[in-house]
Amino acid sequence: MTKTARNRIIITLGIVVLLAGTVLLVRHFFFATPKVTYVTAGAARMDIEESVLASGILKAFKTVEVGAQVSGQLKTLHVALGDKVKKGQLLAEIDSVTQLNSLKDAEAQVENLRAQKRSSQALLKQYTLAWQRQSQMAAKDAGSQADLESAQASLDSTRHTIASLDAQIKKAVIAVDTAKANVGYTQISAPIDGVVISIDTEEGQTVVSTQTATTIITLATLDTITVKAKISEADVMRVKPGLTTYFTLLGDADTRYYSKLRAIEPGPVSSSTSSSSSSSSSSSSSSSTSSSAIYYYGLFEVPNPDNKLRVSMTAQVSIVLNQAKNALCIPASALGDKLKDGRYTVRLLRNDVPETRTIRVGINNSVYAQVLEGLQERDKVVVGDSTSVPATTTSQHPGGPPPGGRR
Repeated sequence: MTKTARNRIIITLGIVVLLAGTVLLVRHFFFATPKVTYVTAGAARMDIEESVLASGILKAFKTVEVGAQVSGQLKTLHVALGDKVKKGQLLAEIDSVTQLNSLKDAEAQVENLRAQKRSSQALLKQYTLAWQRQSQMAAKDAGSQADLESAQASLDSTRHTIASLDAQIKKAVIAVDTAKANVGYTQISAPIDGVVISIDTEEGQTVVSTQTATTIITLATLDTITVKAKISEADVMRVKPGLTTYFTLLGDADTRYYSKLRAIEPGPVSSSTSSSSSSSSSSSSSSSTSSSAIYYYGLFEVPNPDNKLRVSMTAQVSIVLNQAKNALCIPASALGDKLKDGRYTVRLLRNDVPETRTIRVGINNSVYAQVLEGLQERDKVVVGDSTSVPATTTSQHPGGPPPGGRR
């Protein structure tokens, strides 16, 4: 073999070895099967609850708009915004000149009618004597029948006049009572114990109550606060009066205020409106979509002795459907397929090798699930592995997770 041929063979073998090494390196670094790593969570004991979430608003337990029943100028206000008042306390005064004049006129009318009655009673006495004389004369054939009939007519007419005056006097007395009441209405008193939360009419303004009562002051009972929670139609079938409720405020998220759900209003907060007109056919109206969600108010009360809670505050309300203390729980994301008997499959990590196990679940609030049987405390369940990491994590909901009504 010549030297040139030997060099060619060496060069060819070198190229083959280099290519084989390159292929091995590429397979090792780029095509090697990665080792699967598992993300686990230990079964641990904790308090768990399933609840319906709702947005609520604080309202006064009782609110009364104190108005005027008579017209006139608002002469004096005896309270200021925020004052606490007692039932019967004088709040405001309306100029009573017109009402006093009406009272005097009604009293004068009563006196006039009573005077007319006394005059008619005097005539009645006179006509009674005349009728008696005519009766005696007619019995002796000393008087005419016409004179007796005239005396009888005068007597009856006077009696009817007195009866009419009695009715007019009763009516006039009622007018006096009404006038007295109107004079009393110029003194506006508190109908309940409460706090002045608004003053709608200022001193010097003219109050006109001929059609509707004008609101002067609004009183509210703030020692007890009513919470009106908006429950979605998807959750309202699951809640009922008597369930434990609690809420937090936007300005105090660490404090919970507990109560019991008192009632659920039967009517919706807002009715859904159809996009089709009333004149459309049944086929077109059935395909129309609702333009607004449906909510129902759930009502409950909480004490407010220090008036810390204020009207119209926003409350984050939770209505507890079910709860358990010191329950064995695992992340809800560890649950696998649901079987026909209601059980779930989970993967349990033993010696770095996952094994499938069947468990029975109690409360599941989509964050944690209560384990009733099938696991022991500190068992490691698989919630994910390196092969199931999604390519993107923010494309689904850029603004965060979609809102939900339950947790």
